[in-house]
Amino acid sequence: MGFREKLRDNPTTNGLYCRLRDMKHNYYHRKNTSTKYNFTNRSTGKNKCCIILAGYKSFVWDTVFPRIKKFIPDDIDVCVVSSGLYSEELDKICSENDWSYLSTNRNNVSVAQNVAIDLMKDAEFFYKLDEDIFVTDGYFKALMDTYNKVSRDGEYDIGFVAPLIPINGYGHLRLLKRLGLTDLYAEKFERPIYASYSTRQIECNPDVAEFFWGEGGFFPHIDELAKQLKNDEFSYSACPVRFSIGAILFTRETWTKMGMFPVTHGSGMGLDESEFCAFCIKESQAIIVAENAVVGHLSFGNQNAAMKEYYGKHHERFEIAE
Repeated sequence: MGFREKLRDNPTTNGLYCRLRDMKHNYYHRKNTSTKYNFTNRSTGKNKCCIILAGYKSFVWDTVFPRIKKFIPDDIDVCVVSSGLYSEELDKICSENDWSYLSTNRNNVSVAQNVAIDLMKDAEFFYKLDEDIFVTDGYFKALMDTYNKVSRDGEYDIGFVAPLIPINGYGHLRLLKRLGLTDLYAEKFERPIYASYSTRQIECNPDVAEFFWGEGGFFPHIDELAKQLKNDEFSYSACPVRFSIGAILFTRETWTKMGMFPVTHGSGMGLDESEFCAFCIKESQAIIVAENAVVGHLSFGNQNAAMKEYYGKHHERFEIAE
């Protein structure tokens, strides 16, 4: 038994243990939520909330937000979060859709998410979306169904649940295999493996991003693919590598156990992802991928400039397919 356990279990010192524990909790709560902010609260007390990080890619909002509006179930509150800025346009979008809007003075994505989760006090489940994620029909339900089925009958404790994502280190190979495109991809680009880092073409080559958005006619429209996967037999997989968390479902309990998203100096871009994935490994909580759901991801950072131009020229590939 360690010193902490002795302090906790001894009736004489238990009170001291509790005070020290509370002091530590309060310190990290202040540290991880330290910012001034403006918050328009339109939540209705639902136990599910979708947090959308937005403010820096306004050119995709004309398709991203209509998708969310069309496909999100009524039992989910929505909170749009802007890290380090206030957007009048986002404020208007939120007002028109009865969504909450949070803007923080400090530009740190971990702080922004921590504050949002802290403010949405009734929610126990959180969907987190980046602003360049294109949700599809059935996405929200599929993630929740997968969470419930794996929790009840599966072989893993869950860290978070994610959909298949074409422009993603893990998801691209799962989908290439599913569609019989692995050899074609290898011929055009590189041998696909379950990985994403700066020298992998899934992350650095704009031509790869265009391929997964339908260039060449090999990869289907994201809504057609979503329909196909939705009608397939239920399946999921456990991702063994770092996963890009642009579209995930997790619980308040997991966030609390993690000690919130950790905060450092600067914008903290990517730290929430690396620390969440590391937490999952350390605590034996699996990254579960719902293979009956797919969402689109515009691009990784090195592909962004080219894909912004591509988005403007091929807008129909991002619109909802009727």
